[in-house]
Amino acid sequence: MKQVGQNYRSGELAVLDVPQPACRPGGVLVRSLYSLISTGTEMMKVSEARLSLLGKARARPDQVRKVLDSMAQQGPVATYKKAMDKLDTYTPLGYSLCGVVVEVGAGAEEFAVGDLVAAAGNEFALHAEVNWVPVNLCVPVPEGVEPQHAAFATVGAIAMHGVRRGEPQLGEMACVIGLGLVGQLVVRLLVAAGVRVVGIDTVEERCRLGEAGGAVSCASPDDEGAAYIEQVIRTATGGLGADHVFLAAGGETNGPVELAARLVRDRARVVDIGKTRLDLPWNAYYEKELDVRFSRSYGPGRYDDRYELDGIDYPAGYVRWTERRNLGCFLDLLSGGSVDVGSLVSATRPIEDAAAVYEDLRNGSLRGVGFLFEYPGEEAAEGTGREPARSSGRAVPALARRPGRAAAPTVRLGFVGAGSYASSMLLPHLAKHPGATLSRVATTRSLSAVNAQRKFAFESITTDADEVLADPAIDAVFVVTRHHSHAAFVSRALEHGKAVFVEKPLALTRGEVDGILDVVERTGNDRIMVGFNRRFAPLLLAMRRRFGTAGAPVTARYLVNAGRMASGSWYLDEQLEGSRFLGEGGHFVDTLGWWIGDDPVEVSATGTPEGGGLQATLRYPDGSLATITYCTDGHPRVPKETFDVSGGGRNARLDNFARATVWAGGARDTRRSYTGQDKGQRAQLEAFLDAVRLGAAMPIGLASLVATTRATIAVGESLVSGRPEAP
Repeated sequence: MKQVGQNYRSGELAVLDVPQPACRPGGVLVRSLYSLISTGTEMMKVSEARLSLLGKARARPDQVRKVLDSMAQQGPVATYKKAMDKLDTYTPLGYSLCGVVVEVGAGAEEFAVGDLVAAAGNEFALHAEVNWVPVNLCVPVPEGVEPQHAAFATVGAIAMHGVRRGEPQLGEMACVIGLGLVGQLVVRLLVAAGVRVVGIDTVEERCRLGEAGGAVSCASPDDEGAAYIEQVIRTATGGLGADHVFLAAGGETNGPVELAARLVRDRARVVDIGKTRLDLPWNAYYEKELDVRFSRSYGPGRYDDRYELDGIDYPAGYVRWTERRNLGCFLDLLSGGSVDVGSLVSATRPIEDAAAVYEDLRNGSLRGVGFLFEYPGEEAAEGTGREPARSSGRAVPALARRPGRAAAPTVRLGFVGAGSYASSMLLPHLAKHPGATLSRVATTRSLSAVNAQRKFAFESITTDADEVLADPAIDAVFVVTRHHSHAAFVSRALEHGKAVFVEKPLALTRGEVDGILDVVERTGNDRIMVGFNRRFAPLLLAMRRRFGTAGAPVTARYLVNAGRMASGSWYLDEQLEGSRFLGEGGHFVDTLGWWIGDDPVEVSATGTPEGGGLQATLRYPDGSLATITYCTDGHPRVPKETFDVSGGGRNARLDNFARATVWAGGARDTRRSYTGQDKGQRAQLEAFLDAVRLGAAMPIGLASLVATTRATIAVGESLVSGRPEAP
């Protein structure tokens, strides 16, 4: 199918052939009829992508801070590679469309195949022929509403939520500054609500369009135009001033904020809907005691995964107008004729012309406010409900295909998942390895598969994991998905006779561990490797050799400065993904067990009051003791990992895989890594490939993998029980 994507590093914008997304529970598969270009939000993103690296940094200082924090913990080389990898990917555009339901997922039975719907979301309602959309971002289109008009619903909901934030009342006076697409819709909604409206914009055509939409008068923000609008407002309000100003403008000028203070009455409301510069002139806003409000996207529910992804609605008695109800309300206004968007449609172009349309918008040769992409198959709107054929997608040109491979046998690999970690830490090594063939990759999002194929030359791509698991030509499957899915994918891959490499954790519960062992026993397939890479790190291996045999129990400490997670990170969804430590702690448990040479027999743990940080103590059969201190509230630029061991008159210390020191025999020996951190990913992958190719034992035995997983789970159990737990 076709989808619009943009490379944020180069600025290239293209219509790509991508695999159709799978229909997942909690949503529906929608074949697009029309999608609307957001000439504000999307063009800002398109313009940013064309900036230099320095320009991008200036435009996104929040991302620069993240890069600097990462550099302190991971080193400049790894950070640079990760940042460039993230930039050099196709990202989607679009968030407002109308289409036809072609497949219904479990839990979305309120919809039926053939339903005409409007859909929202910058991760779901994309400029693509087919999209998967969760139920709370999808609404039925009422009878009588044209599909091309219904495609305005998301931007209409943005405007509607902005209007609601202003709390206008019948007969009041409002001024809309910025008459782009959102501003035009705000004008029409205010007029429908019985509010008198004036508008301000630098473009003459937009001013006339605002007046056609019901505004009393519109003018330029220059001195003459502003004076005229001020006079119109004062005449209409008996000298009081506007009751509301809605800021729907963008740009770097502070003019809209300053003009707003000039036009409003005492204690009026100023609502920011667009990305407006807000250097508030203190005296002007203080003297009138102005109420400044922000309007966040489509309304309550936006950026809440429990609402948008899990489908958990807010009770109407507490939240009357959620984003979904705003979408439905806007469509009802279209159906009843209270709001008209037909005059806002400036052009409709086929999706194949997307690159040219964005370029014409950028250079100003295409003028207007409402631009739609049209998709093939409009007859589906008549309710045929024909399910489209699934496409594996035409391969986009790869960055660099591996040069002529030797005829020697190679291990054919399939990937389930190709996110940030896989793309930065696993696939670059495998793509260069002469003994590996990257056969097929499955990702949830269509563009993720395209990006993986482009960068690493996968032979084929899909959005159906079963196509990878069941492919008889694939020797080994890599599972690099979110934590809650690991155990199920591992079991299914084993049942298909594959060797499996799964990123930590192997499982989240003891029941999941037992389920994997049941599959192993039933199938006889125990070819499992978990991504515990630290024991393969060259600096740590050398430190272990220099430390030698202690001849007595040792004490060890692993200090982890894990840092804070972004508030919306999926890692923090403990109900689904388990705790942060459960997701990451296996690395440290495995490293300790490898160093000591045995598995722990007892685990006890205590945690901080907030529940993120903890300290775990592990006891081993020979009397060795180890502690893991896992901190989630430290400074982001303090190195992440410090590992200390003492025993037999010797000490060893690893400083964040950059420096390793051993004190033994009256001497101190320090070695450094001068090429950046190496946490062992490449060596680990080579060992796994050799084991698969030769039919040899896995690099880490299954018993050890299971013991580490159970010990990591026991840490959480001890936190709850308050007593030591057996792994």
